[in-house]
Amino acid sequence: MKPVSIFNIINNSALDVSLKTIAEKISAGERITAEDGVLLFEKGELGFLGSLANFVKEKKSGNYVFFNRNFHIEPTNICVFDCKFCSYSRLLKQKDGTWALSEEDIIKMVKKFDGVPVTEVHIVGGVHPKMGLHYFAELIKKIKEIRPDIHVKAFTAVELEYMCRKAKVSYEEGLKILKDHGQGSLPGGGAEIFDETIRKEICEDKCTTAQWLEIHETAHKLGMPSNATMLYGHIEKFEHRIDHMQRLRDLQDKTKGFNCFIPLKFRNKDNQMSDLKEVSVIEDLRNYAVSRIYMDNFNHLKAYWPMIGRTTAQLSLNFGVDDIDGTIDDTTKIYSMAGAEDQNPKLSTRELVELIKNAGRHPVERNTLYEHVKDYQEFIFPTEEIVPHS
Repeated sequence: MKPVSIFNIINNSALDVSLKTIAEKISAGERITAEDGVLLFEKGELGFLGSLANFVKEKKSGNYVFFNRNFHIEPTNICVFDCKFCSYSRLLKQKDGTWALSEEDIIKMVKKFDGVPVTEVHIVGGVHPKMGLHYFAELIKKIKEIRPDIHVKAFTAVELEYMCRKAKVSYEEGLKILKDHGQGSLPGGGAEIFDETIRKEICEDKCTTAQWLEIHETAHKLGMPSNATMLYGHIEKFEHRIDHMQRLRDLQDKTKGFNCFIPLKFRNKDNQMSDLKEVSVIEDLRNYAVSRIYMDNFNHLKAYWPMIGRTTAQLSLNFGVDDIDGTIDDTTKIYSMAGAEDQNPKLSTRELVELIKNAGRHPVERNTLYEHVKDYQEFIFPTEEIVPHS
């Protein structure tokens, strides 16, 4: 389903006056306020929000929807922090269900993709007390020696804060070391919800909001772009989501260093917040739409398909989303362990392209920085695709 024209909405005499005023602002390219954002969540119906979000998305990226060829490395799920919403991590003292990959294991994972045209490796995991800044810097160097062409996107601000603290270096010094060894950018994880009262309840012992923002601002100043995330659908309220987006929007005004915004849905399997009911697919789509409308200085909005499933990811393409991440190749457990729709997250390039085309969108393979790698609109796939070595 494609949303109706924004101009039909503005001319709808039955529309709530306050919502009509917001629609007129968006049509004119004006920035909406925090009050407007909360009002969209409270009063905006799904079709209305989708129409506004689709208008904003198509002004920014036309009919394009982006994906990349990537794989994940998760060095460990052992973590010094105890986030209430996390189904993935285990404390060091726990014996069951833990892993810590050796350097040899990680290098084997990289070599598995010899001859495969992946453009990005995404490295995140638990915060292991024995895997520090210099260990990871040397690991990145070795990865780049094997695949000089690959972009290394690595380490959430939570991991980086701990690494720098343990190594007794500033954020700038730590990030410079990683950059000099080959790291290209930062993922957006660990942001959760910036409101300090909510953060105290769900992830009190990890890096603070101020530290998260400072680390990303420092990375941007060093020429290392990053992504930004928001964990939604737990104990937060609409005003907390808008406050979170506002802080990111303010930093983007200042640095222009964020590549994309990624709303992440809370999943309730096997964690300390399992008593909470997950929000509906309708709320997922509403949240994507408001995010696209509010985050006016972010060029891209990503729906992370391994978390929400292929069907919802496809639906999201009519609610402001213009990126659905990448091929993944079953290399991430973070959301499958939390009960995500895709328990074995892996899509071929062909499957991603078909998913996008079937939504009426124009598929384009990108690299990490959103430079176009290949246009797949008219591409005809061969009988067999190149796949990683088993």
